[in-house]
Amino acid sequence: MKSVRVVVTGATGQVAYALFPRIASGEMFGPDTEVDLRLSDIPQVIEKAKGVLMELEDGAYPLLSGLTASADRAETHQRADWVLLVGSVPRGPGMERGDLIRKNGPIFVEEGKAIQRYAASSVRVVVVGNPANTNCLIARANAHTIPDDRWSAMTRLDHNRARALLAKKAGARVSEVRKLAIWGNHSATLFPDFTNAEVKGKPAVEAVDRAWLENEFVKDVQQRGAAVIAAR
Repeated sequence: MKSVRVVVTGATGQVAYALFPRIASGEMFGPDTEVDLRLSDIPQVIEKAKGVLMELEDGAYPLLSGLTASADRAETHQRADWVLLVGSVPRGPGMERGDLIRKNGPIFVEEGKAIQRYAASSVRVVVVGNPANTNCLIARANAHTIPDDRWSAMTRLDHNRARALLAKKAGARVSEVRKLAIWGNHSATLFPDFTNAEVKGKPAVEAVDRAWLENEFVKDVQQRGAAVIAAR
């Protein structure tokens, strides 16, 4: 059986909490891969990770070969095969993703340095914390020996939002929306490209009004995150 060592930063946050069962159950790496799971967070909150560790232990996941929680990157990132950079300062009301760079930039500088110093040479990194693309670039710049093709930033949420909004407008299921693309940074400047999009096998421009696609649709996808925060 294969084995991987996986680091998740921001381990006491909601996103990480939702992610842990998927990793531990084999949903992420498959049923034939054991996982040594490393929970990483800042010193001020790392004690809260003990409760998460207890829940993971209580789950008795057969594929979970190890559990560690620490604020020391030298411990968590050591020989890591995968690093999921979830931890970041959250976006508040009235903030755009660009406003987070000053606060989150230094965090990802340190994460990049830790990956460079401690992780396995074959490590793969997924950046989730916003603004994801920029944070990915910052971390990558501080881990100069890790090749570019080992780094990914999550814009899946933007893609999901665009598909869901288009499906709702067209009165279709999300699964019936295909060939929709997202371009640009994970920010208010992203662009949902409906040029080749299809709804129920037909071009999107035939399923809904083109004026809506070119105006409201683009704006709603770009501002969806801020709208969710304001509504909650």
